[in-house]
Amino acid sequence: MFYLTLFVCFMATILLTPLVKKLAFKIGATDKPNQRKVHQKIMPRLGGLAIYLSFIIGMFILQPEDPNGPAIGISIVVGSVVIIITGILDDMFEISAKVKMLGQLVAAIIVVVWGGVSVEFINLPFGGELQFGYFSIPVTILWIVGITNAINLIDGLDGLAAGVSSIALITISGMAIIMGDTYVVIVGSILLVSTLGFLFYNFHPAKIFMGDTGALFLGYMISVLALLGFKNVTLISLIVPIIILGVPISDTLFAIIRRVVNKKPLSAPDKSHLHHCLLGLGYSHRQTVLIIYAIAAFFGLTAVIFSQATVWWALIVIAVLLLLIEVFAEKVGLMGKDHRPLHKFMQGQRPDNE
Repeated sequence: MFYLTLFVCFMATILLTPLVKKLAFKIGATDKPNQRKVHQKIMPRLGGLAIYLSFIIGMFILQPEDPNGPAIGISIVVGSVVIIITGILDDMFEISAKVKMLGQLVAAIIVVVWGGVSVEFINLPFGGELQFGYFSIPVTILWIVGITNAINLIDGLDGLAAGVSSIALITISGMAIIMGDTYVVIVGSILLVSTLGFLFYNFHPAKIFMGDTGALFLGYMISVLALLGFKNVTLISLIVPIIILGVPISDTLFAIIRRVVNKKPLSAPDKSHLHHCLLGLGYSHRQTVLIIYAIAAFFGLTAVIFSQATVWWALIVIAVLLLLIEVFAEKVGLMGKDHRPLHKFMQGQRPDNE
């Protein structure tokens, strides 16, 4: 029944996407070219609606239930409805950032308060326990909203957000199998096949974009699934979902650094995200997407290795990973062409042989 349902969800997305495409044109949910956009013609958005409908079909058929109670599953679905409505409104009318943020906050609060999904404590590597107490709810809401926006930010090229999300879902579901978390395996797998079905139309050259409807929904679901799979565990394990989502998280962090350094508002758009930088280096649209897929897969593999390592080896993995991220960021210009602190430091330490 499980594998049959996954096949049904995959085919449902393939069959629903053309219908959603027609609906997008009919209601005006389209993306027009401008100086920040890569595409050169009017494209239908709203593709995320096909992913969502396929996901709901799978959830209805299998009706997975978290061992902690039915409230979690119900709150996730209700929260996703809020996210989808927010995304549809943005795809149609391009609502303000404040209204979009409000929708994300409401969805996050539903899952945290009603569903009881929160990180209440972590076990420290060398003994002891860190209780979040009153900060448990705001920290969890911040995580959900942060990851939701991070996925939305990387949705800049054909198939990019869908592919990176799929790789993250493969990793999360795979690790859930290792940990014996059936609920996360089922929900993650349903979402994965629904997203893969959409990639059939979304990979370059795309016939439809997922829009904010899809990017917000995938970000929201991935953030919640990561919490369910790794909550209330060790500090080391808590870092695992951060590594899994290394591409959107690092791209978002460097965007924040870039805007602070350039004294621009955090919400100010620019063309210096990872995909913009790779395109600027001369890579084609398809090559850029495949490179970022490879980076996302590298983060996923690193997360698996990290989760199986001892504390000291885990710390070494983190140190090496952070160094690689910084070197790569400076190489492609994620913080701007002139902001290369590590490169300048290494040059300063280099002996003058001339």
